[in-house]
Amino acid sequence: MQIPRDALDRDPERLVRDYADLVLRVCYTYLRSTADAEDVCQDTLVKLLLREEPFRDPGHERAWVVRVAINACKNLLRDYGSHPEADLAAVPEPAAAEAPDEDALRRRDDRVLAAVMALPLPQREAVYLHYYEGYPTREVARIVGATDAAVRQRLSRARASLRDDLKGDHDDFPA
Repeated sequence: MQIPRDALDRDPERLVRDYADLVLRVCYTYLRSTADAEDVCQDTLVKLLLREEPFRDPGHERAWVVRVAINACKNLLRDYGSHPEADLAAVPEPAAAEAPDEDALRRRDDRVLAAVMALPLPQREAVYLHYYEGYPTREVARIVGATDAAVRQRLSRARASLRDDLKGDHDDFPA
């Protein structure tokens, strides 16, 4: 594969610095696998580096990166259906000992993450893009290909579900 001349002018370090964490989080939201999220992140950043057309502005570039990552995740999920998979979640990972306060906070964070990850995909992607990435609902709608009203409805349903699932957690720890 030949690298376009414009790609050589782009700053790969800036692209990684600006987008790697964003793409990893988006991908993990869809795939629920760190390894798969890392693979899709790398592919997305390579596509960004090799893209020939210029972007209108930084917002266009960021939205393009998120859309490419989401599409790659959906493609990978579609491929999972035709390939058997092994459940490696049962294999325990060694962890460093934590102080009691850190352990309690980690358990709470794990519970919140599990509740968010249990949401249906449309709600999960709306929650992630709106609350974690800070996109307004209009921009989330454009990114996911839905109406603004649909995104607001997804967020409302997600909040109601999370409120029920996490009842009492907000009282356990300070924000």
